[in-house]
Order: sequence, then structure tokens, then C-alpha cells
Amino acid sequence: MLRPESAADAAFRSEVRDWLAAHVPDALRHKTFRPLPADGMPWYRALSQRGWIAPHWPRTHGGMGASPVQQVILMEEMARAGTPDFPTQGLNHIGPMLIARGTPAQQQRHLPSILSGDAVWCQGYSEPGSGSDLASLRTRAEVRGGTLIVNGHKIWTTWGHHADWMFALVRTSSTGKPQHGITFVLIDMKTAGIRCRPIRTIAGDEEFAEVFFDEVVVPLENVVGEIDKGWQVATAVLSEERLRIGAPAQALRALERLRMMLRATPAERVPPGGHEAVALAEVEVETLVAAYLEAAEAAEQGIAADSSYLKLLATETVHQLLDLVQRVAGPAAALRDAVRHGEDLLDATEMFLQARRLGIYGGSSEVQRNIIATRVLGLPVGAKP
Repeated sequence: MLRPESAADAAFRSEVRDWLAAHVPDALRHKTFRPLPADGMPWYRALSQRGWIAPHWPRTHGGMGASPVQQVILMEEMARAGTPDFPTQGLNHIGPMLIARGTPAQQQRHLPSILSGDAVWCQGYSEPGSGSDLASLRTRAEVRGGTLIVNGHKIWTTWGHHADWMFALVRTSSTGKPQHGITFVLIDMKTAGIRCRPIRTIAGDEEFAEVFFDEVVVPLENVVGEIDKGWQVATAVLSEERLRIGAPAQALRALERLRMMLRATPAERVPPGGHEAVALAEVEVETLVAAYLEAAEAAEQGIAADSSYLKLLATETVHQLLDLVQRVAGPAAALRDAVRHGEDLLDATEMFLQARRLGIYGGSSEVQRNIIATRVLGLPVGAKP
């Protein structure tokens, strides 16, 4: 590590490492794919009972209230232990949003079940033809009495077919700018008229789904903020999402994959310059950690972090690491499935393919570069180098 660590932080690291060694099920260690709810949610609940499921949430709402350094320690030790990934839309997206903007009733209804793992959430933003251009969304909601009637189609919905609840954007008015007339709403996925269809990805998993709404009835008390004024809520969620996507968790998992591949590769088979490239990759991960710490500390103080830069840096760091895994794997990089090698999992392809989505969801890398160009560098829209 390139950063100093206090005695208290070192003690916390030791506590986390020992607890994970004793409690992470062997069957779930170093899984490339996110385990299905029946397999993975017991681990989620165990982490919740230990008090570590929501380190970035304030204690007043059931979180850990961890410092940014403690958050990173948890990420590092979980990557080392090979803890399974789980859906974070509840923890990282709607949970913080409800803490900041939800009504007391919405907070009381939803925050405890997010923490306990009793409710899995998904995000209903993207639509066919309305991904990066989110304001062009066409899923409509009509106010009828004390309800919204929702009709439309969402796509690329992570775990939409497993989720209990969705936070979604719907169009309630077509007047004015595209950003106007959008409403942010919470939808119970068990409501009549909702149909889900899984999408098989290039990595071979069914992480995403299409979700169809046909005359779906949603109570008005499920609106966050005001009718027609959901764009501000939506962009705040995106900022939080990009901050959390920009966390080093995925890069640390990829670095562990690289170390495993190196342990299994005879020294004479490591490609020329391979060890130097690995050393540089480790420095890149520490650079990402430092950038995340800076952004998280700024967010704690109420200062808007440059989440677009952070998401872009995290995406490129993960891609660099997994490209290097393929180089070190040599001919084995052609193998599609991960294989066990002692206690290690040699994965040259699965995570590599899975990581291609990092540059797309939460706003594509091209969109992040445009945001940096216009809002940070002050370049005019459409400027060319």
C-alpha cells in the first residue's frame, strides 16, 4: 500500500481479515459470476448481521458510518478473501437517495429491508433507444386519482428478473425540455402487469433483463420528490452510482485474478515485460484507491466529487488488469470457463468479458469524457481536438 494506515485502521483490517476467513462459505469464494439470490443472499445477510453491509450509510439510518479508509479496507480484504459480488442498487443507489430525499414513510418502509437483504432492488432507467440519452425515455405514467398508471419498456435492468422493487423514471408530461416532465417512482415488482425477460450477455450470464409494464398501478406515495420533477433526483442517483462504480472494488477483484494467474504460470512462460506490467498495474490500482478516497472524503463534506473522472479511471484500470490477465494466461486465454488450481480460480475470460459492460452502464465512457470536457474543462459542446 502506498498510503499510511493508522493503528486503529490496521486493527480494523486484522478484524475484517479474520472474520472473513472464518465466515465466507468456500463454495462462494472467488466466483466470477454473481450468485443467484438463493445462493448469495445468505452471505449478504451474514454481512448485514455483522454490521458491514452498508459501510457508507450513516449510523442514524442503520449503516456503519465508516470512514473512506475503512470502506477501502473492507473492499481490499473482501477481494483478498474472494467474497461473492451481490447487487448494489439498493445499497449504493436508492438507499442513499432515500436517506437524502425520501419521505420519512419511504425511509421507514424501504431502508430496513435493503439492509437486511429482504428486498432486492433494480434500476429502471435505460430503454430501447434511451440509454445514454436518458432524457429521451418513453415509458409513460398517467395520474389517475391517487395512482400512476405505468406503460412502457425498460431494458438492461440488472437483476430485474430477481428484484422485489424497482426505482424507475417515467414520463408524466411531454411539454417543455426533455428533462422536464419526468417522475422518479418506486415500483413493487410483484404488481400486476409487470413482465420480465432475462437477457443473456456476452459473458454467458443472465445479469440483465427486459421489463415490460402494461397498465401497472403505482400509488402516488411511491413518488420520490414531485411529479414532473424527477430529473434532479435521477441525476443525483447517477452521481452516487458513478462514485460507487468508481470505487476500487472491481479493480481489486481483477488484481486478485491476476495474482492467481501469475502463481499458476511458470516463470519462463510469463511474457516478456510481464512482471514490470504487473508492478505498474498494482500502482494503477493504488492510484484508483487514492482517487476514490479523495472523492469519498469530498462527498462526506458535501462537496460534489468528479464522479465521471472516477468512473472512467476505474473502468480503464479494470480493463488494463484483465487485459494483462489474458497476456499472462497465454494460450489458456482461449479457454472460456474458469478452472480451479488448488485454492485459486484461474479466470482468463469470464471476468474479461463481464468487464466490457463497465464502459457502458451508469453512462458510457464516451458520455463521461463529454461531461469532463464540457463541465470540468469548459470546452464547448461538440468541440473537436
